[in-house]
Amino acid sequence: MKELVEVIAKALVDKPDEVVVTEKDDGRNIVIELHVAQEDMGKVIGKQGRIAKAIRSVVKAASFKDNKKVDVEII
Repeated sequence: MKELVEVIAKALVDKPDEVVVTEKDDGRNIVIELHVAQEDMGKVIGKQGRIAKAIRSVVKAASFKDNKKVDVEII
């Protein structure tokens, strides 16, 4: 999941070198934290959060087969 979020985020931003993705796993739940440059925050979130919602939907669909709950947090 971490790699999926990283690929999507790097495709969206102007400074792909500053994209950092961390993953915290506590058994059944996984929290993926996405850190981007301050200037790129709007590109990752999108108008009214549409891009952020789309990223979360893609990750949720990809994690469905693993029976795990995945949360994506944009920091």
